[in-house]
Amino acid sequence: MHDIRAIRENPEAFDAAMARRGLSGVSGEVLALDEARRAAILAAETAQAEANRATKEIGAAKAAGDEALFQKLRKEVAEKKQEIARLQEQARAGEEALTALLMRLPNLPAEDVPDGADENDNVEIRRWGSPRDFSFTPLEHYQIPAAKPGFDFEAAARLSGSRFMVLQGALARLHRALAQFMLDRHVSENGLLETWTPVLVREEMMYGTGQLPKFGEDSYRTTNDWWLIPTAEVTLTNLVNGQVMAEEDLPIRRVAHTQCFRSEAGSAGRDTAGMLRQHQFEKVEMVTIAHPEHSEEEHRLMTRHAEAILEALALPYRTVVLCTGDLGFGMRRTHDIEVWLPGQNTYREISSVSVAGDFQARRMNARFKPADGGKPQFVHTLNGSGLAVGRTLIAVLENGQEEDGSVTLPEALRPYLGGKTRITADGALA
Repeated sequence: MHDIRAIRENPEAFDAAMARRGLSGVSGEVLALDEARRAAILAAETAQAEANRATKEIGAAKAAGDEALFQKLRKEVAEKKQEIARLQEQARAGEEALTALLMRLPNLPAEDVPDGADENDNVEIRRWGSPRDFSFTPLEHYQIPAAKPGFDFEAAARLSGSRFMVLQGALARLHRALAQFMLDRHVSENGLLETWTPVLVREEMMYGTGQLPKFGEDSYRTTNDWWLIPTAEVTLTNLVNGQVMAEEDLPIRRVAHTQCFRSEAGSAGRDTAGMLRQHQFEKVEMVTIAHPEHSEEEHRLMTRHAEAILEALALPYRTVVLCTGDLGFGMRRTHDIEVWLPGQNTYREISSVSVAGDFQARRMNARFKPADGGKPQFVHTLNGSGLAVGRTLIAVLENGQEEDGSVTLPEALRPYLGGKTRITADGALA
């Protein structure tokens, strides 16, 4: 959420930043609601002061035996009470309207984020590894002979419908190994605190990280008003919801492996084959709660953590910075890491690492107390996939496929697979 004081002080700068998001003249609507709300508050306070004065004068009139003045003042107090109640309700309604508007406005992009309309305007900042030169035409993951026995699309459709997956045998074990490998790297080498969280959360937690109110249709809601998390960003970030931390406790760096749930409401007809886009999937998620002065450094560090996972798995990738037209609702800057998928002959997103600044912290009222004893300040929040487990499985299968239908597995996974190095063409670990 945005700082209303900053908008009041420099509406032109706010509008210029929002214009980069494709929104124009936003400050006018915000400030009109703010002015009406403040006017109602002031009028209510003035009416209360007048009522207090009249109340004091009632006693004096009664003591003086001035019945006419006594009745007049009683009537005035009664009318003022009604006026105060009306003005307070008006102020409350104005506060709700202003908050609702601010909750629907996206974060302001960082100055160095490139302008652009959509993903075609994203800017590549680096790439690692070279796509393998196959002596045969590489297949997509669900077409590879070694992988076919591990996918049961028909069973998933019977159980749950489209965009669900049943994994079995070698693929189920490989999927589990990937998640364990990622967690171990982040905990042992990157120093993140492993955390296990619920996947059902209260509505205010979804508001806290910006999934609500704008994107409610993209998530699942239970009949008793819990929400299924679309990512562990929701739970890990909201661990500091309403908290005031000590400055010396920052940064707080966490990682979690969870199930994630998305309705994919806006992706009808996209990536319907295989398991690239699912309603239920797993991710290893990183979240950092940082001091405002260090959030840019933390963003670079988290991006590097995600990239290092792909390098350890020998998977070629490229890193791009998202343009304003592709930037997520709550983020100031996002680095997308895209892995090479030879079956599609293109790079596909496998991680987004983002810095939100104080945007989420204001929604959550998450602050830290400066070491010098000054006024509490809002923290900065960051999140990133480290990585999407299912998409990493796809990348491992497609990049490791061989002409005989088998798949050679990354060396880094061998300790997690009992020393196995490949999946045979008939689907067995060997």
